[in-house]
Order: sequence, then C-alpha cells, then structure tokens
Amino acid sequence: MVTNLTDYVVALGSQAKLASALMARARAATKNIALRRLAELLRENTRALQTDNERDIERAVAAGLSAPMVDRLKLTSMVLETCALGCEQLAAMPDIIGEIIGMKQQPSGIRVGQMRVPIGVFGMIFESRPNVTIEAASLSIKSGNACILRGGSEAIESNKALARLVQQALREADLPVDAVQLVQTTDREVVGQLITMPQYVDVIIPRGGKGLIERISRDAKVPVIKHLDGNCHVYVDDPCDLEMAVRLADNAKTNKYSPCNAAESLLVARSVADAFLPRIGAVYAAKSVEMRCDAESLQILESSALQIPEAQAQGAMNSEANLSAKLAAAQESDWYEEYLAPIISIKVVADVEEAIVHINQYSSHHTDAIVTRDHMHAQAFLRQVDSASVMVNASTRFADGFEYGLGAEIGISTDKFHARGPVGIEGLTSLKYVVLGEGEVRK
Repeated sequence: MVTNLTDYVVALGSQAKLASALMARARAATKNIALRRLAELLRENTRALQTDNERDIERAVAAGLSAPMVDRLKLTSMVLETCALGCEQLAAMPDIIGEIIGMKQQPSGIRVGQMRVPIGVFGMIFESRPNVTIEAASLSIKSGNACILRGGSEAIESNKALARLVQQALREADLPVDAVQLVQTTDREVVGQLITMPQYVDVIIPRGGKGLIERISRDAKVPVIKHLDGNCHVYVDDPCDLEMAVRLADNAKTNKYSPCNAAESLLVARSVADAFLPRIGAVYAAKSVEMRCDAESLQILESSALQIPEAQAQGAMNSEANLSAKLAAAQESDWYEEYLAPIISIKVVADVEEAIVHINQYSSHHTDAIVTRDHMHAQAFLRQVDSASVMVNASTRFADGFEYGLGAEIGISTDKFHARGPVGIEGLTSLKYVVLGEGEVRK
C-alpha cells in the first residue's frame, strides 16, 4: 500500500533512472531474450490474465462505463496473441541503438554523424486498454529505455497482472526489473507529480481521452508526445472502384468502433454519390450505424431508402436496421466529432480539392484515406492532407504500429516534432552528434 505519494513517485523515478543506464548498454540479444520470453508468458497465462481482466470488466459495467470503453478493456485471446506476436516481431527486428547515420567528412578533416540512443526514461499515462502495458513495455525494452506506466483505475487488475509478467521476463533475462514499473495506486495525484519530474522523466506520453491529454500538455514540465482525438476520414473519389470503396468504407467504420483509427467521417465525390451512397447506406443500416448527413447526401440516401439493391437489402430491412431510421441531418459539430460508436458523418463534396480542404479543417490529423483510381488525385491527397497517416485505397484501421511492422506502438502521435504517427522504436530514441577526428584543431 502506498502511504506517501511523493516518496513513492520519487522512488519510481530514481529506480527508473538507474535502470535506464543499464538498459542503454544492454546487448541486443539479451533484450530479445526478454521479449521472446514475454511472448511465451502471455500465451502460457492467457486464462489467468483473463480472470483478472474479468474483474475489471465487471467493475466497469457496474460503474456504468460506456460500451466502447468496456470494449477497450477486454483482453480477448486475440488481443493477447497480438501482444505476443508484437513482442516476437520486435525481437526479430534489427537493434538500432548505437547505429551511426549520416557520417560525412568535413573540410577541417573531422567526420560528423549522428548516433541513435535511447531517450532514457519515459512516463506513460493511459486509459482503458490494458494491452498498452505490453506494447509500452516491449517497446521500452527493445529501445533500451526504462518506463513508468500509469494505467487507468478501470484496468488496474489487468495492468498489474501484465506488469508482473513483464518483470518476470526481465528478471529471467538478467535485465533490471525496474526497467518497467507500473504505478500500483489509482490515486490521480501520482500523475500530477510524474509529469513534473524532469530530473527523472525525459518524456511523457499520454494516451487516452482528450481531457487527459489537454491536462497533461498544459501542466507537464517535461516534453510531451501526444495525440488528441482520432477524427479519421475516408474520401471516395471519382474515378474509383465502387466495390473497393464499399468494402473499405465498411471496414474503416465497422471493423471496430472504439479504436482511434476507426473512420468517423465519410466524404463522397458528387459525381459518384448517386451510385455509391445507396450501397454503403444499406451496409451501414444493416449494421445499425447511424448516418449524420449533409443535405445532399441525406437527400440521396432518403430517396434510395425504398430502392436498395436486393442483394444488399436482404436482412437489412427489419425495424432496427431500416435505412430511413438510421438517417439524420448533420450539425456543424458532427464534422469535428470522434464518435467511437456506430455513428458516422457523411458529406458530398465537389472533388478531391474540396475533400482535402474539408479534411484539413475538421480532421484531428490522425489518419485519412482516399479511394481512387486516379494517380494524380492520389498524389495530391498524399501531399496535401496534413495528417500523421495518409492512405490510398486502404482502410484507416491499418494505422497501427503492429500493422505498420513496428512490432507495437506506444501511441499514435499527431504532433509534428520528433515523432508522428504510430510511435515505435525510433520514436523512443534520440539522435546525438558524434565527431571523429585524428587530432584536428579549429583554425
């Protein structure tokens, strides 16, 4: 039990600082042993982890947490297997610590380059998803850092169980167990102290609701890598493959509603709107997705409500999934909204240029996608959309460290400095200049 919060947080910080020095010089093979062992432990303890997780879920339901929040808490077998695969993927990746890049000979005779080094100690404050404990820990190990993790009170039992496995893997690999520390108390004052300890913590990474991130960005006395909300867009261009467009718009929205990379807004080129909107409208209605539409898309969908193609309509026209019942007029606020729910805003735009303007105005600069067969339109979208991930003919749901081949992610940064997009190993490192000489002196 924690009795003195200040002493407790200082102890966490000093232990992490000592551990970070040991991790910075740890051999790549040793770190990979720890990661592979962690993957084994996750698989061996799946049932026990789910038992602890069920206690968190029961408490969350009793407390009245929303369905998307409860969904984020779940440690399903698939979630745990993805965590294990992420650890193995990281272990198989090259170790970039100590890598020297850009070495160039200067007129003075010296050679100047940059060496990649660990950041040192990062603090991570996150809500809901207990699998973040594994993602953060595994990336911290691979990048030679130490970390202090503070999860949400709603997932405390799951996080503790996962952290125990992390420390077991570190111990068995002869690495310092304090390289990954989980805050054992749910007292919120810990966060206030952790973010104001530059003598121990080199960077803070918040991952959670907008309120949490805004508070930390405002109050922190150490650098912050942050991402706010995930208002992601899919733009259906002209020309496009309509079958592909329906498939991608469906997956981006309905594959899972709670992640930050789920699509929240659908933009459609006017010249394909009549052909595309009735088809995606039938799909969304069948899955009980509410569509908040601008006047033009609303008119198209309302007029098509009684003319849905038979193949699309089967099973979709019961009282719950009737297309007309799922339509509503969008408000201005809908264009900014991250729903994390079966709701999507829909707007008809003139062309790719109007789509880009709309996205740059309303997007949270997380992930935005175009569905097109026009190479020039695709290139314009890639160049001009100001987001951390920009996609062509792919679902926004791929905006994820594991899917990007990073092994895992510490979060998805919408900042423009240091790290942007899914933050993997490189995002947890820094570059320092190295200079090699043979006795040169400056004249």
